[in-house]
Amino acid sequence: MDLAAEVAALTDEFSGVVRVDRAGSTVLDAAFGLADRRHGVPMTVGSQVAMASGNKGMTALAAMSLVEDGTLSLGTTARSLLGDDLPLVADDVTVEHLLAHRSGIGDYLDEDVESDIDDYALRVPMQELATTEQFVTVLDGFPTKFPAGERFSYCNSGFMVLALLAERASGTGFHDLVDERVLRPAGMLDSGFLRSDDLPGTAAVGYVRMDGHWRTNVFHLPVRGNGDGGLYTTTADMHRFWVALFAGAIVSPETVALMTTPRSDVPAEGQRYGLGFWVHASRDVLGLSGYDAGVSFRSFHDPVERLTATVAGTTSAGAWPIARLLEERLVTTSPAA
Repeated sequence: MDLAAEVAALTDEFSGVVRVDRAGSTVLDAAFGLADRRHGVPMTVGSQVAMASGNKGMTALAAMSLVEDGTLSLGTTARSLLGDDLPLVADDVTVEHLLAHRSGIGDYLDEDVESDIDDYALRVPMQELATTEQFVTVLDGFPTKFPAGERFSYCNSGFMVLALLAERASGTGFHDLVDERVLRPAGMLDSGFLRSDDLPGTAAVGYVRMDGHWRTNVFHLPVRGNGDGGLYTTTADMHRFWVALFAGAIVSPETVALMTTPRSDVPAEGQRYGLGFWVHASRDVLGLSGYDAGVSFRSFHDPVERLTATVAGTTSAGAWPIARLLEERLVTTSPAA
């Protein structure tokens, strides 16, 4: 069975998009299911799909571009820009700690605490979370978990704090900062932080299963994404992203090498982590992943094989069977394995 047929066999309940490129050729480019269930709008290969935490890599790159131009440094402390805000963030937490998920700060969406991803998780109305500064009240009140640098602990708050630091240091709104320093240089013209209450017709709607019915995720997530997740993208734009990243179009090759060097082993995920990027457990294959109410996303890139694969779904678990298949077929069994 070829790859396209194997993917198609896993799409009975999948709504989303899948793309694979190798050595300059597109091997698979497909769309399945509906982008809008209420109106029966079919998914297309050009649909803009949310990537949840997948955009932590873009947040990291925006921050590192500020490091490159001297606006920030890896040693810049969060406190130096937070002032009196978020007093429970330890004074010695740095940009580097935040990028590596080694800050130890308390997390407003703590993934170490068992919960249903489709729960209503936030304590403020979603429409009040449209700007970076509006997140300050949500991030406040979570005690430090461990001393900065002690160990890895995946932290959504850390990347929201990064967005705050980048915005305050640069004087540019975080959404504009990512657009100017990451999306445009990468040629990602169909990607952006769309508002969930004002989606264009090209964007796919996320869904959660509640009381036996599919309902949109508009009340589950911030109305506009930010540093820890929520960007909308296309599979074509993700291919452009990986190519541009390794061409030095976003930050320098030296910075890319720094960000993609593993800082932590994460056995629970079967992976390692650098600065904003997941790294395969035994190979230099990079990944970005996203998981939230009505969103599942995985994109990975092997620079040696010039291989890129992305799968994005509009339910919380829809993308995972296909993502596992792609990694098994394209990474585990590839020639360099």
